[in-house]
Amino acid sequence: MNTSVKVLFIGGTGIISSACSRLALERGIDLHLLCRGRSIRPIPEGARVLSADIDDAAAVQEALGSLEFDAVVDWIAFRPSQIERDLELFRGRTSQYVFISSASAYAKPVVRVPITESTPLSNPFWQYSRDKIACEERLIRAHREEGFPVTIVRPSHTYDETLLPFDPYGGGYTVLDRILRGRPVVVHGDGTSLWVLTHHQDFARGFVGLLGHPAAIGEAFHITSDEALPWNEIFRAVGRAAGVPEPRLVHVPSDVIAREHPEWGAGLLGDKAHSVIFDNTKVKRLVPDFRPTIPFHRGAREIVAYHLRHPERCVVDPTVNELMDRLVARFDG
Repeated sequence: MNTSVKVLFIGGTGIISSACSRLALERGIDLHLLCRGRSIRPIPEGARVLSADIDDAAAVQEALGSLEFDAVVDWIAFRPSQIERDLELFRGRTSQYVFISSASAYAKPVVRVPITESTPLSNPFWQYSRDKIACEERLIRAHREEGFPVTIVRPSHTYDETLLPFDPYGGGYTVLDRILRGRPVVVHGDGTSLWVLTHHQDFARGFVGLLGHPAAIGEAFHITSDEALPWNEIFRAVGRAAGVPEPRLVHVPSDVIAREHPEWGAGLLGDKAHSVIFDNTKVKRLVPDFRPTIPFHRGAREIVAYHLRHPERCVVDPTVNELMDRLVARFDG
């Protein structure tokens, strides 16, 4: 990869993008961040900050001026209307546009593993995933019809020290609090479905290698860990990191959870209730130094240590607590 490339991140201080920002700068990339500066994560030293809200067209135009880029990455586009906005902004301004999609877009239920980039996209359960699919389809059409230089990247469940693996339904710390207090926690299904958790530093090594890479244009890649763990073990890894080797796990059918809590259920039925294993051959072919090295048991220690250092982040959600108590009463024993 040419390390003299000029790159724009729309965002750049999120869970995934913060590690990519740091690594890009370490590798000599001329990194610009278009952001509002509201993240809990600091702007990395060496990044050039363009202060604007991406949804404020006039402010964005003023911030960008006549700048052109070798690559633009939109970390915060979720809907086709945002893709239309980016097409207007970056036609003729960049040699590569990277869309951050989601591995949850792969067809559910999962028919076969390992999942490859050619696995069909379809998710009848989760609107988030369907919106990502629609974004991909619009960009593929732009590439086919007008040569727009798109690269699609599909992260799966990627985390940093701030994110407990239970956060998708809004009660991440609540689960850790219950574990610490010896209270039972709800695990979907029988806890044996396999799940892939990717440390953001591992993701960054694969991702940064795609920036400015001509062979990535017109292609889609997922970037994930090669470690697949049962959900029971994910809960136990967090428990061990918190000094609770055997947390009390209560198994509840995913469809019951979905009825009781539709928001939690959409992410379960559309993603986390299914066993997933990813074949990362494609990204490894283009980025030979991509080798995930951080197992989740190490990541779990980082997560628990972070929360113990930051009591202001340790907020118990009473709604999630009440729901778990209700489900435990029905299904424990």
